[in-house]
Amino acid sequence: MRLDKWLWAARFFKTRSLAQQAVSAGRVQLNGDRTKPAHEVKAGDMIVVRVADWRWEVKVIALSERRGPEAEARKLYDETRASRAERERRQDLRRWGAEPAAELKGRPTKRDRRVIDDFTSSGDDS
Repeated sequence: MRLDKWLWAARFFKTRSLAQQAVSAGRVQLNGDRTKPAHEVKAGDMIVVRVADWRWEVKVIALSERRGPEAEARKLYDETRASRAERERRQDLRRWGAEPAAELKGRPTKRDRRVIDDFTSSGDDS
């Protein structure tokens, strides 16, 4: 079975063309080496997949010609413990470590300034 087709069936990518692009860009490794999208995958192969900030190290358990529901897709591979632990750690960091003002850019608007002044004033407007 083709590597890009397996990645699509295992639901790492939404479309086969996205899987092909990721393999061609080197974000997918088969048995520790960079490969081509048409490379054959068989049970027992180790695959490393990087999508944005996420990284999976999986062992191929089964092959599937079609893309099924998520429950079926999870039966196609077994993720390593180290990979799962690192992914959960990064998820916690992302959840709890977000900067509240990260999306704010530039100076506050007039309305923002009024809100800040109301918040910081002592309340003694005599």
